[in-house]
Amino acid sequence: MLRSTVLSVLALSGADAFKFMQNFKAPTIGDAVKAKAAKEKFGEKKLAVVTGTSSGLGRKTALALLRTNEYHVVGAVRDLDKMEAVAEIDGFDMENFTPMHCELNSFESVRNFCSELEEFKLTKPIDRLICNAGVYQPSLPYAKWSVDGHEQTMQINYLSHFLMVSCLMEDMSMAKDPRVILVGSVTGNDNTVGGGGVYPIADLKQLEGLKAGFSNPIAMFDGYGFIGAKAYKDSKLCLMMLSNMLHAKYHKQTGIAFSSIYPGCIAESPLFREKRPWFRKYFPVFMKFITGGFVGEEEAGQRLFQVAHDPRCSKSGVYWSWNGGPREGRGAEALEKGGQISGGGGAGGGWDSIYENDQSDKVLDVELSAALFRHSTEITGAQWPKENQVVSPCPTLKVVGAVSKAMIAREELKRMKEHPGFDEDGNPIVKKVSTKQKAALVADKVIVRGILGNTVGRVGSFAKRRLLGKLPENAIQGSFQEEKPKEDAALLAAQFAVEDEIMEADELIKLAVEDSFNAELEAMNYDGVESALSDALQAEAEVSDAKKEVTL
Repeated sequence: MLRSTVLSVLALSGADAFKFMQNFKAPTIGDAVKAKAAKEKFGEKKLAVVTGTSSGLGRKTALALLRTNEYHVVGAVRDLDKMEAVAEIDGFDMENFTPMHCELNSFESVRNFCSELEEFKLTKPIDRLICNAGVYQPSLPYAKWSVDGHEQTMQINYLSHFLMVSCLMEDMSMAKDPRVILVGSVTGNDNTVGGGGVYPIADLKQLEGLKAGFSNPIAMFDGYGFIGAKAYKDSKLCLMMLSNMLHAKYHKQTGIAFSSIYPGCIAESPLFREKRPWFRKYFPVFMKFITGGFVGEEEAGQRLFQVAHDPRCSKSGVYWSWNGGPREGRGAEALEKGGQISGGGGAGGGWDSIYENDQSDKVLDVELSAALFRHSTEITGAQWPKENQVVSPCPTLKVVGAVSKAMIAREELKRMKEHPGFDEDGNPIVKKVSTKQKAALVADKVIVRGILGNTVGRVGSFAKRRLLGKLPENAIQGSFQEEKPKEDAALLAAQFAVEDEIMEADELIKLAVEDSFNAELEAMNYDGVESALSDALQAEAEVSDAKKEVTL
């Protein structure tokens, strides 16, 4: 086992070997058994997880992945019986396809799916996660609610995928070329006619609805009234913003390529099953022969498959599209091809027409994306790995880092001593040091500067003077900043400290007098009340005299 591990490291490229060593853990007997079982189960195939494989785009994408014989595909679906029927009709290779139940309308179901997947895959890391499943309910006059009490379009399309990525990302970082692909839409990108010219427009505004908890009766992220078509467009905008945020936060740390795509308008997709019959009949005709934006399910599936499979698409932080003019090559030839044209805009474009598309200002809004990520995490309960700088596994560098960390901590302790100073407005401040910090200061004084400083420290200081020389006089004396005398700072700090003590004493006197006054009043002792008032006035006069003495 150890010999094979060493050989595998030597066979890796520099970057891959570095990543492998960073995640390396000494293998156990249990790990070895699981690794052997995973090898027998999957062979050399990559493991791809696709949501929504029982219909539409996900169905065709899964079929394209299976045809390569290079992937084992896990299909996350709501209806296992329907998936079984589809797999039989399409001729899925069931040895390399595993359907699993996942109801995106429930966060608990998403977590259960991730747990089942973890048991199923053994030690095999996930190579591809394709977040495809979605619903489109433009005709709804009112919102429908999920199991968790959120508007279901946004939960199914965005929030549940958000949670799924958080659950699977750590495992994916162990794969050689991991990719997370989020299916966006032109409708969420308002720098296009389809996204910016057709009402309603995707717009999260300031996320007031999400900040307020996004629970029934709050149906939209922006906090305004529900519109079914806008909920879909907003969800696609969120997915594209999420792709950019994951790239910025985790790509370097995990090696995962995060990207989003728009495969084109799949006008005959079941996505439009809730539209009126006349729309389902004529919309594909309009997209085929008028705009040229039509894409069949088969072609769209090939596009999503390309982003998952093509080595050129291993780049992170990209919004993938396919090139060509929307009316290119129209006419009789287009009619013969049923509206399909090779290399034309949304309707055509082969393997080599893929390109990195521009994203709208809304998608690229960093501050809003950060707020979206933060509040989505709160609502879903997602747990993300802490952002860490990628560090070398070299033992020497680890030792040097530990020494540097100790030196930095010691220098910071010096700055934490109680001493006078001024804030940015010129007011005196007194730094309060905690008991823990005081203990650390004592330990530093006795052990580090006392014992070590008189032994190893002297040798180090001598070597430093010999090697580096003396500091220039300007470095010690020169200053272009007006500084207040230390004596003034000390005097003012002492004055504030005395005043603090007087205020504390003043408060204690007031409390004592108040208690005495209340006791006398309850006993109806008017003589005692008069005496209490007299004591209060005398105490106030004493405090006033003390304050005058401090000021002088």
